[in-house]
Amino acid sequence: MTKPGTAAHQRGAAGNRTDESQVVVWLTPLDAPAPNETATVANGKVPELVQRNKSFEPHTIVVQVGSLIQFPNKDPFFHNIFSMYDGKRFDLGLYEAGTSRSVRFDRPGVSFLFCNIHAEMSAVVIVVDTPYFAMSDRSGHLMIPDVPDGRYQMHVWYERSLPESLKGLSRVVTISNKMRTLGPIHVIDNPNYTFAHKNKYGEDYVPPPSEGYQHP
Repeated sequence: MTKPGTAAHQRGAAGNRTDESQVVVWLTPLDAPAPNETATVANGKVPELVQRNKSFEPHTIVVQVGSLIQFPNKDPFFHNIFSMYDGKRFDLGLYEAGTSRSVRFDRPGVSFLFCNIHAEMSAVVIVVDTPYFAMSDRSGHLMIPDVPDGRYQMHVWYERSLPESLKGLSRVVTISNKMRTLGPIHVIDNPNYTFAHKNKYGEDYVPPPSEGYQHP
């Protein structure tokens, strides 16, 4: 039985933090192609990005190519989820409370998701072409289970890092009985990171109307 691989990360030059989560690491086999498997459903449940309290739960999700993700609306109002940037492009249209939509992510890439009604909503779907992946927990640790011995290209992704910084973290690693750890991975925050984005028409969001009636 293959022992699991392990990894940890630190965010260099970013100050003290209590939450070191949502750094994604995946391993692409170099000595042999990744197992040609259909994406499996963990615990018999289709992955979900739930819309609740004008936010996505969870904010970041990692799946294998071919995975179906559900987008249930558990808010008491309409949402319109779209992704018009990199990765999978789609527009789920306007749908009401208590209903759900789904999208099959059929190619590798990173998809940034937003709501065309609520500018504060965002999520990220990372789709990988390997079964060997994991996302760090709040303490900054992650474990990739059941990685066979061999050479792998290691990839790292973190939302607040610059692409060139992440590219520099990619390297070849060897997993064997003597070496089953990836060691520390230093992820640096982009000091100019911003959440600001346009709506699905490429325009600024219209501010919500102010509450109450004001006399002229």
